[in-house]
Amino acid sequence: MDTPFLRLVRAYAQSRIAIFGVLLLALFVGAALLAPWLAPQLPYDLTQLNMMDSRMPPGTAWSDRVGSHYVLGTDGQGRDIASAILFGLRTSLLVGVVSTLLALALGLVFGLIAGYVGGRTETLIMRLADIQLSFPAILIALILLAVLGQGVGKIILALVTVQWAYYARTTRSAAIVERKKEYVEAARLQGLSNTRIVLGHLLPNCLPPLIVVAALQVAAAISLEATLSFLGLGLPVTEPSLGLLIANGYQHMLSGSYWMSFFPGIALLMLIVSINLVADQLRDILNPRLQGQ
Repeated sequence: MDTPFLRLVRAYAQSRIAIFGVLLLALFVGAALLAPWLAPQLPYDLTQLNMMDSRMPPGTAWSDRVGSHYVLGTDGQGRDIASAILFGLRTSLLVGVVSTLLALALGLVFGLIAGYVGGRTETLIMRLADIQLSFPAILIALILLAVLGQGVGKIILALVTVQWAYYARTTRSAAIVERKKEYVEAARLQGLSNTRIVLGHLLPNCLPPLIVVAALQVAAAISLEATLSFLGLGLPVTEPSLGLLIANGYQHMLSGSYWMSFFPGIALLMLIVSINLVADQLRDILNPRLQGQ
């Protein structure tokens, strides 16, 4: 039986780059989910840290564990870098995925209302979106976090605030196109309520472009969170992310301890690349006219 899932799998199988992206992303997601079992150390449990092991280069043996080595070295607190990356992946993916889903839901609601209702309602919603989009996303996030403070929930709120307008504009554009089509007019003539028309007709046809935008925005949200954490306004040290690991190691770069920032930076780079590769192939599947662009 030919299901949408099987068609999606076949479409990805046609591109080696897409296959690489899917496998790499699956590796990162699996490592994040299994971090408590894969990590040789709980990096933010103070009872497991040994200051005698601080700033150990990659490959150095554990002082209290025979036959084991710090594969990627340690940071200034004796924290195993490999373990910190695994747990940092969990936080970065959590912030990126949750903020994207919430922003998608919010933008979808406002975009459908603006596109279907039109008039002053559409003008008001779109002007709010325009005002928000006229400022750099990082500037808005910085202001919000300066007021709200640090924390996973607070940075998710800041990311939702800077992302919802993208989805609202995309949804509104798709809804305007769909509401002029004959099937929507036929639904009105049948006496269907506006709610049923929006949910049953407009929404399914507005989702494909939104899925692509959401896939790309996950990577953007992770990058923005890393930037904010690097600047000291994102997550506290008790809730590590890849950006915070890079920031913690940056102060030791000039002393030669490159591994503290280098390996988390490589992990962040490859995570974003894998998400973008998957999203790019998804864009080609949902809109074949864009292939090769």
